[in-house]
Amino acid sequence: MRSTSMARLAALTSMALPARPGRVVRHPVSRLRAGALAVGLALAMSALVPANSAGAADEYQWAALGDSYTAGGFVGDPLPPLGSASRDGCDRTSDAYPGVVERELDEFPPGKLVHLTNVSCGNATIADIADAKQTPISPVQPPAGGWTAVDPQIRRAKLNDGTDVVTIGVGGNSLPFGGMLLKCLELGATLGKTCREYYTSPPEGEESIQDKLARVQDEYVGMLAKVHQAAPDAKVITVGYPAVLPDQGSDCNRLSLTELGSIKHADIDWLRDEVLKPLNNTIQRVTSFFGDRYVDVYSSSVGHDACQPAGTKWIEGICGDAEDYWPAKLPGTLLNCAVIQKRVTLVHPNADGHANTALHVERAIRIALLER
Repeated sequence: MRSTSMARLAALTSMALPARPGRVVRHPVSRLRAGALAVGLALAMSALVPANSAGAADEYQWAALGDSYTAGGFVGDPLPPLGSASRDGCDRTSDAYPGVVERELDEFPPGKLVHLTNVSCGNATIADIADAKQTPISPVQPPAGGWTAVDPQIRRAKLNDGTDVVTIGVGGNSLPFGGMLLKCLELGATLGKTCREYYTSPPEGEESIQDKLARVQDEYVGMLAKVHQAAPDAKVITVGYPAVLPDQGSDCNRLSLTELGSIKHADIDWLRDEVLKPLNNTIQRVTSFFGDRYVDVYSSSVGHDACQPAGTKWIEGICGDAEDYWPAKLPGTLLNCAVIQKRVTLVHPNADGHANTALHVERAIRIALLER
């Protein structure tokens, strides 16, 4: 029985992850899903624990930490629901990848049930994972006095020596990537300095991109150390960022807010090669240093960036399609996506993007649990 399980694991770990054209298939039948389910079934048989007999004490404990690329923002139903007294302004949603993976693990348990504690929060930085209190900025039904600050995510998730798996998707807001995109939009509407020039030879008070990436690396090291300290027996899985930008900046229509708006084509290429890819490389490098597992979602999402047509893109543009509760205007700015009958999506994954990430994260979790 054990040799069969190990053979399944070897087959799964050697499997090439396909770059899927078009829309994501959310349910079986993919090679990835078939392999993942085989591992789960092998583990269930070797453990000899029927899924329907597992009690709360027998559950695997999974904590999902991260920023808006984990929380979801505008895909699916808000969690907690709109109107709930427990809403915290973090914009977690049902169709973000933690919820998609949770449903698959519920349907095909890896030996025993997996209990998800999802404390991801939109706009979270690396510091908000382990050290800092975060004040959420959700534009959805904010209370009159604004959102109350929330504890660091490792505390909210109650990480301890009983935690089995921790997934972490964070880093972009620590640059901050979103702020850099907005600056590139601003500079793209002028004939002056390019975005690349601004961040490679920055004005007084602004970090260069080299300094930003070096700082992010140091912060990520400190964060992972504290996650391991809080959950010493957990398998830690970090999640990189998808291909939000095209392989050629010239693929983008600079007149389209459903893509990347006024950002210059050369700056799109610079953002991809000198910011986004190095950010993922930094996360992967630090993850490897700790002996943890890194989930690459960039490779499989190439060709599904914000400049692709609807139905192909897994990333919405500056303005895009979102659920009805999500705003069409960005508070404090002149951005109004209502004029083109869209909502403010600011280059974030749609449901297809989260479904793709879910495939890779589910696979990593199943392998991690098999290794325990």
